Amino acid sequence: MRLFLTSLALGLTLGFGSALAQPVALTTRLVTDALDQPLFAVAPPADPRLFVVEQTGRIRIIVDGKLAEAPFLDLSASVSSGGEQGLLGLAFHPDYANNGRFFVNYTDKDGATHIVGYKVSADPAVADPASAGELLRIDQPFANHNGGWLGFGPDGLLYIGMGDGGSGGDPGNRAQNPDELLGKILRLDVDGATPYAIPEANPFAEGGGRPEIFALGVRNPWRPSFDGDDFYIADVGQSAYEEITVITAESAGANLGWNIMEGPACYGAQSCEQTGLVPPSYSYSHDTGGCSITGGYVYRGKAIPEIAGQYFFADFCDSRVNSFAYADGEAGDVFDWTAQLGGIGGITSFGVDSAGELYLTTIEGKLFEVVRAE
Repeated sequence: MRLFLTSLALGLTLGFGSALAQPVALTTRLVTDALDQPLFAVAPPADPRLFVVEQTGRIRIIVDGKLAEAPFLDLSASVSSGGEQGLLGLAFHPDYANNGRFFVNYTDKDGATHIVGYKVSADPAVADPASAGELLRIDQPFANHNGGWLGFGPDGLLYIGMGDGGSGGDPGNRAQNPDELLGKILRLDVDGATPYAIPEANPFAEGGGRPEIFALGVRNPWRPSFDGDDFYIADVGQSAYEEITVITAESAGANLGWNIMEGPACYGAQSCEQTGLVPPSYSYSHDTGGCSITGGYVYRGKAIPEIAGQYFFADFCDSRVNSFAYADGEAGDVFDWTAQLGGIGGITSFGVDSAGELYLTTIEGKLFEVVRAE
């Protein structure tokens, strides 16, 4: 993601002009404006609290709709923050209620990526910093394209989005190199061994590449998410396209194409052999505006049933908000919610609480909930 670039009727679709089966008016409700560069919001399973990641190094808690003063975890002394670096990701173990385990993704003072596991302390509002156990340290050749997301799939495995290492155009050809962890989606079994085991279905589990790799060919995956078995990977483009590719947890070895392809188009002057590449499920050109996609979630909450099944995403550069429903291997009509949900600042991430309700974070320090308009 390129951070720091510094009507009640439903809007028309992008080029389709149709409406949802049940039109609904949405708006945003400000939860707090006291955050420091929030990049993500997530809740442990069945936990009524919402945990917010601040790029500068803290994890904050929203309790009963209010921001708790004390952080859940403070890593600001270890984190390099600014640009595309910082505390970038948080994932709670599916059995967090019993084992208290969670995982973070951050860049250190030298710019390297760290994937670290922690446990909550005896106080459920405070993590135990002494419980830190590192899973991976990955050197970053440049300061940008760190990825940063991590989350658990329906298989109980931990997935990690790694950018291509930065600069522009993937000069080291890392995204297509199976011996590099950069430019990949990784998959680890954090319950099978310490610090992790390799899932048997990973494409290089028996050799031929790094065994942690699940999928190849991503540039800077910013906020992937699961909806059941469907895995939505939003990937920030270079100079022409932003894209979303939907695969599944069974798609081990999928190659999403970067840097052979950017979105639906060949990239650069190199050979454009597309055999075996997975094309994007949806992409949009920079000619239509926008320049840095923010992936989101399929809405599965109960408060707004009219939008159930819609995958929401945004663009950091122009604060647009769109959605589509994915079915039978295809993205449906794309709806433009910008008039209702956009214009709130640089949208860094979506979030969901344990009830499936949808949130937005902005680089200006705000957290919003998506709600039905009165």
